[in-house]
Amino acid sequence: MKANAKFINTEKIEGYVYSTGSNFNQLSERVSGENSKNPGTKYIAGDLDIVVDEAGLNVITVHYTYVTETLKSGQTNNTYVALKRIIDNPDKTWVNGGKDNAFKVQCTGAAIALNDFIAGDGSKVAAIRNENGFCSIVNELGPETERNTFTADMLITKVTHIDANPEKNITKDFTTVSGAIFGYGPVLLPVSFVVHNEMGMNYFENLDITPSDPVFTKVWGHINCMTIKTERTEESAFGEAAVQTYERKNREYVITGTAKVPYDFNNEEVLTAADVKKMSQDRQVMLAEVEKRYNERQVNKATNGVNFNAAAATKAAQTVPEGGFVF
Repeated sequence: MKANAKFINTEKIEGYVYSTGSNFNQLSERVSGENSKNPGTKYIAGDLDIVVDEAGLNVITVHYTYVTETLKSGQTNNTYVALKRIIDNPDKTWVNGGKDNAFKVQCTGAAIALNDFIAGDGSKVAAIRNENGFCSIVNELGPETERNTFTADMLITKVTHIDANPEKNITKDFTTVSGAIFGYGPVLLPVSFVVHNEMGMNYFENLDITPSDPVFTKVWGHINCMTIKTERTEESAFGEAAVQTYERKNREYVITGTAKVPYDFNNEEVLTAADVKKMSQDRQVMLAEVEKRYNERQVNKATNGVNFNAAAATKAAQTVPEGGFVF
């Protein structure tokens, strides 16, 4: 892998502003603290929810981490200007003002990322999310089929056929394509995408991919984040039956196409098993640091936290095999 290697990982999300996130991570203006690299810097961070279909069913969240007023060049940051306008006009969202009154926005250059954290029960979570990118307010939107797209270079290590199962709300067979894509750095991002197209399912399932014999290729498709409502009826011995309604989010990254010819994996100019091993080791160290910060938050401050076990992180990194990747 070249020292300046750049892997494809990009998204285009376009539609109506649905909301400016939840109270947990609402899009807002903030000021960096005294321990930051540039204390006192005004910036915008949080979630922007965008509905990409006209029916209002597919709502995709874009997470912004650190958007400053100006760029490094000193020029005005147009993304900051757009986000500030959205924050200052809460009525111009689908939720508060309706579809016809909502800002239309286009987010380009966003990327698939992972939010790694420790859940309240102590389990480790690697939640896929759409991160950063340019944002602009527009007058017109493109065709629905082009409003929620992604493209990524993917090292595929596992392909699984999933049978339909009405009891689990799986109405049709589909295929999962698992492995890793790459973020800026580059860093390794373990992900799973799905394929619903029958020809696409057959294509990936016939590649005979294994963790020790992966395929490195470019894939593209659509991002779907739908709210699915189901009802459950409990009959009563007398009177009316009890009806309960349940909602669940079904988020999928659906592959709709792939390159005709995969990349030459293990070519030093492209990507090698040794490169992947090194990135896997780096990820193990990062996850150990995430766990360390979680532990520190759980202990009494009087104990001065928990010392970071560098030896344990190093040991974890050394267990990553060069072949037979398990992400």
